[in-house]
Amino acid sequence: MKKTLIILAAIILVAATATAKKKAAEGTPSISFTESVWDFGTIKSDQPASHNFEFTNTGTGNLVILDATAECGCTRPEWPDKPVAPGKKGKVKVTYNPVGRPGSFEKTVTIKTNGSPKKVRLKIRGTVAP
Repeated sequence: MKKTLIILAAIILVAATATAKKKAAEGTPSISFTESVWDFGTIKSDQPASHNFEFTNTGTGNLVILDATAECGCTRPEWPDKPVAPGKKGKVKVTYNPVGRPGSFEKTVTIKTNGSPKKVRLKIRGTVAP
């Protein structure tokens, strides 16, 4: 019985070590945006306005943007559908549709990643000319 427990403990230890080594080899991605807020200033009411938020994977593993959601239908995010390698750059394009929305606006887009941080919030703001 004692030999069985020792063997079982050794198996668990080997499995835990292998898992830790695999995670270390895969690395940890990390996303770093050059800016998190963009002010469009005054924009025309008849055409959408877009801005590219640039980021770098400052981690050691491949970065994947799992999802990007806007707080309303007037704002649309677009993001890379492929992993971003360590040290490489990418962009999240955020487009605001001002048609029928005169006045000031501030919208948030939430980015979800497989890295650190897990969530990043980007903001756009501006004023739609009447």
